[in-house]
Amino acid sequence: MIDLKDMNDIFVTKPYLPSKDIYKDYIDHIFACGVLTNKGQFVDQLESRLTAFLGVKNVICVANGTIALQVLYKALGLRNEVITTPFSFVATSSSLSWEGLIPKFVVIDDTWNLSPDLVNEGITKKTSAIVPVHVYGNPCDVEAFEYLSSSKGIPVIYDAAHAFGVGFAEKSLLSFGVASTLSFHATKIFHSIEGGAIVTNDADLAKKIRNMINFGIVNPTTINTLGINAKMSEFHAVMGLAVLDKFEEILKKRKDIYETYCSELSGLVEFQKITPGASYNYSYVPVLFHSELELLKVMKYLEKYHVFTRRYFYPLLSSLDFLPQTRSVPMAKSISDRVLCLPSYHDLDLAEVGKVIELIKKKLSC
Repeated sequence: MIDLKDMNDIFVTKPYLPSKDIYKDYIDHIFACGVLTNKGQFVDQLESRLTAFLGVKNVICVANGTIALQVLYKALGLRNEVITTPFSFVATSSSLSWEGLIPKFVVIDDTWNLSPDLVNEGITKKTSAIVPVHVYGNPCDVEAFEYLSSSKGIPVIYDAAHAFGVGFAEKSLLSFGVASTLSFHATKIFHSIEGGAIVTNDADLAKKIRNMINFGIVNPTTINTLGINAKMSEFHAVMGLAVLDKFEEILKKRKDIYETYCSELSGLVEFQKITPGASYNYSYVPVLFHSELELLKVMKYLEKYHVFTRRYFYPLLSSLDFLPQTRSVPMAKSISDRVLCLPSYHDLDLAEVGKVIELIKKKLSC
């Protein structure tokens, strides 16, 4: 019998925070030089280190992952329809609508990612881009999308918000497509409190984006393009630098937690099918129940013992009134109704994971 007195609050996620002394050392440098923003030394350092760490050519840090998408859409001059997935965080599609684009939802496959075959069927003369999402950091079929992009002459932009540090076919997942976007929100495995990045191997596109995120200003007397303020501050950059130092340690802990859940719950719930050839980052622990009713019962039971999970991604984006209603996407709806993310973060003890597992097993056996 589980004793309520033994259970601390266990949340679905918790940000990693570095040593106060390490962060303070960075902050002292910022105070000493007085440069707070406008691409100071620490934003430069973070971009340089991320470029090397991620194995890509250009990393442009910005204020958040949503504006990374918006700037990229604008930089590529997208128009009309953009094919994307209904099974994602709302920013994937709301950023399209915000820029006057029309998200066109297509069916997902058994990896819970966008299906390249069904994307191909959905392409029309109005299609200006394809925006697949590496759902929970699990790679899409990037090889199929690369072929589709080449054969149709349509750019592929990857929403890689969850895919920090993920590799595929022995290279960075972020090296595929015209560009990828990352989120460095506090809940991500790598974070800068708030922040994000645009990643591209196209030098000309990178130069254009760097100009756009600073109002289009080239120098104090020249503004040569439509721009916006999307810059990352020095304070956010130093948090990113401090977290990056500990990334491998954080990744190992997340892996241990993920594998513990898999070992103990396989057969009771379904886990996401990880794409072969991927090096996964274990950012999330999404599990699929047999029914929405079963999910709700388990979720409520866990909350009784101060274990807080999240229905992520729910509701399905194609069901939102302010986004276009398109063709039926039954597989995506079925997954959205039944998927639940379980607790996972850097200092979640495996004994606490064991208690979560025990509670789930107990409720499912009722």
